[in-house]
Amino acid sequence: MHKLGKVLIAALALAVFGGTAYGYSTMQSLDGVTREDVIEAPDPGEQPADGSLDILLVGRDSRTDEHGNPLSQEMLRELRVGANGDDLTDTLIVLRIPNGQKAVKAFSIPRDSWVAEPGTKDKTKINGIFGHAKFASASAQREAGKTDKAEIDKVAITAARKATLKAVEDLTAVKIDHFAEVNLQSFYDISKAVGGVEVCLKRDTKDIKSGANFKAGKQTIQGADALAFVRQREDLPRSDLDRVRRQQVFLAGLAKQVLSAGTLANPATLSELIDAVKRSVVLDGSWNLLDFVRQMQGVTGGGIAFETIPVVNPDYRYNPKQPTATAVQVDPAQVRAFAASLIGAQPTTPQAPEGPKVDVVNASGKDGLAARVSDLLVGKGFGKGDTTAETGRRTSVVRFSDASGPATEIAKLLGGLETQKSDSVAAGHVQVVLGQVYKGPGVSAGGGTAGVRTDQPITSEDTECIN
Repeated sequence: MHKLGKVLIAALALAVFGGTAYGYSTMQSLDGVTREDVIEAPDPGEQPADGSLDILLVGRDSRTDEHGNPLSQEMLRELRVGANGDDLTDTLIVLRIPNGQKAVKAFSIPRDSWVAEPGTKDKTKINGIFGHAKFASASAQREAGKTDKAEIDKVAITAARKATLKAVEDLTAVKIDHFAEVNLQSFYDISKAVGGVEVCLKRDTKDIKSGANFKAGKQTIQGADALAFVRQREDLPRSDLDRVRRQQVFLAGLAKQVLSAGTLANPATLSELIDAVKRSVVLDGSWNLLDFVRQMQGVTGGGIAFETIPVVNPDYRYNPKQPTATAVQVDPAQVRAFAASLIGAQPTTPQAPEGPKVDVVNASGKDGLAARVSDLLVGKGFGKGDTTAETGRRTSVVRFSDASGPATEIAKLLGGLETQKSDSVAAGHVQVVLGQVYKGPGVSAGGGTAGVRTDQPITSEDTECIN
C-alpha cells in the first residue's frame, strides 16, 4: 500500500520571524506550540562536536493532529487520503547550520534506507523504526500493568520519536540538537498560509494513489495539490528518489516565498503562518525559539541548499527469497563523510582493518562494473585484488577457498548474492563474479562508488524543471 511522504517545514517556517521587527515581536504568540521532551540533556560540560546547530525534521504518516486527535472526515477528504495511516516517518531531513555562517545545509534521508535498528542487532527501513518503537513501548507498559490508553500512547510516541532520532544519529554521526515534527495537516495549512509555491515539471504526470495530476511547466501549488506534489512516487522514473527531489524543490521554493519581503511585511500572512505552526507542529522542549531566530537572522531563501545522502543501491534486495522485498542500501561510512563535509568537518568513523583481497570478475558486459565494485569493497575495508572480464554469465556468485565468513559479508554487501566454495580461489582471496542480471551496488556510475551524490544541490535560486 502506498505510504505518505511529506515535506517538513517547521524550522524553515520559524526562520521567517527574524526578518522584521514585527516578525520578531510576534514570536511571543508561538508559546502555544506543542512541546515534547525528545532531546536528551547533554552531560555537564559537554561541548558540540562540530560547532554546528543540527535540526531533525520529521514527517509522520499520521491522520491525527499534534495532540493525537483524529483528523475530521472533511479534512481527510480535502487531503485526498484514507482514514488509516501507518506509524511511519516517511520524510527525514537534517538541517545543518554551521557555527558563525549564514548558509544552511539540508540533507534528506530516503524513507526506505536500510539501517541498523537502535537497541537491536536487526536492520530495517528507517521509516519503520517509529512504529516498531511505539509498539514495543506500548506492549511493555501494558505488561507492567498500565491501562490508561492515553497515557500509554503518550509515552509510546515519545519513545518512538527518540528511537527515530537515535537511528538518524547512528547513521549520520550527527548529534541532533533540536527536533521538529509535522503531520498531514501541518503541510496543508502552512503551504496555504504562504499563498503557495511555484514549481516546474518536465512533463505531464498523474498518480491516483497520491491524488497528483499535474501538467508540464511552471505552476503555483498549495494545500492538497502541494501535498500530492510531495507525496507522489508513482509515474516517476526513480520512484522515492524523485519524490525526495520533489520535496527538496518544494522546500526551497517555500523558503524563498516565506523569506520574501512580501511575506515578511504582511501581518495577516504572518499571523496565519503562526496559527498553522501552532495547530500541527511538535517541537522538542529544549528549543529556545528566540535564540533560534537570532541565529537565523540574515538567512535568505538562496542560503538554504538541499541534498540527498549518498545511495549505494536504490533497489537493494534485503531478502533474496522475496524479489519484491527491496530497500535503499546506504553505506554509513559514506553517509557520515557526506554529512561531515557539509560543514567542513572530518568523519569520526575509523576505517575497518583490511580484510582478504577481493578479485572481481566482470561477466555482465557492463563497462566499468568490476572497477566500481572493487572500489566499493576497498572502501568497506577489504583488500584490493585483480579486476578482470570474462565472457557473459547470467548469474552472480561469491567464491571462497578457506574462510566463508568474509565471502558471506561481501555477498550481503552486494545485494544478497550466492556464495560458493571453490578450490580455484587463491588462499586469502575472495572472488566476486558479476553476472548479466546483477543489480547490486556499483551497477551504474553514481549508484555504488564511494561518496557519490547523484543530484546537484537544490536552492531557491534554481529554476530548472524536475520529474
